[in-house]
Amino acid sequence: MKCSTLLRGFPLATLGMTVGCHQAQSPAPAPQVVRDSIPGTLVTFEMVAVPAGPGVRAFLIGRTELLWDAYDQFMISPPSAAAAGRADGISRPSRPYGAPDYGWGHRGYPAISVAREAAEAFCVWLSARTGKGYRLPTEAEWAHVATLAARDRPADTLAWHSGNSDDRAHPAASRSADALGLYDLFGNAAEWVATADGQRIARGGSFRDPPSAVGPHARVIQDDSWNERDPQIPKSRWWLSDGPFAGFRIVRELP
Repeated sequence: MKCSTLLRGFPLATLGMTVGCHQAQSPAPAPQVVRDSIPGTLVTFEMVAVPAGPGVRAFLIGRTELLWDAYDQFMISPPSAAAAGRADGISRPSRPYGAPDYGWGHRGYPAISVAREAAEAFCVWLSARTGKGYRLPTEAEWAHVATLAARDRPADTLAWHSGNSDDRAHPAASRSADALGLYDLFGNAAEWVATADGQRIARGGSFRDPPSAVGPHARVIQDDSWNERDPQIPKSRWWLSDGPFAGFRIVRELP
């Protein structure tokens, strides 16, 4: 299929991006992919177009969970003048207690052990850096994506879970893509979502969960065990000392 100037009905001029064409390996349509980047760095990442659904507008979502490659830029970046007046955009993650990647791998791996507040701060920073509106998906948006992603593909081919992960995180996109063209929506790292009541909820399941607990209905609420070993008082707002299974995926709002 020849590349067109439309992204599922969204003019590229409106998106302000270029599109890469990906050939699907099944009768399902190829994912409509946008490549974003972090200015001043070599870091790029792919976003996939998600059509509108019940109570949800169309948006773009990260093709993979947010990688250390991007999160490291946030950690080392100096405060941005564009984020002035927003404390979560100016501050940067504190030194973690222990290695947040657990020595499993860094470049090309999902950013893990990340608190939800830290994920939200990254989105504020990335939005200020790029001039685009990034954030965590709402739970309704994540559920909509999961419904589309889970169609016609065996879950076991998509997900790292306790039955195949060797109890550790794995490089992003090292399992099959789902029906929407995303990787690791289920398993590997559980993904933070934004909730109206502020509850710390992660969706999709992770590498530590059994296959039956990984998928579009997987949902867990953070408890004290996720930060049990952190000796700081108060405990870090950036890192989860015992949450190597917690990561996140970003979305970008369309104009």
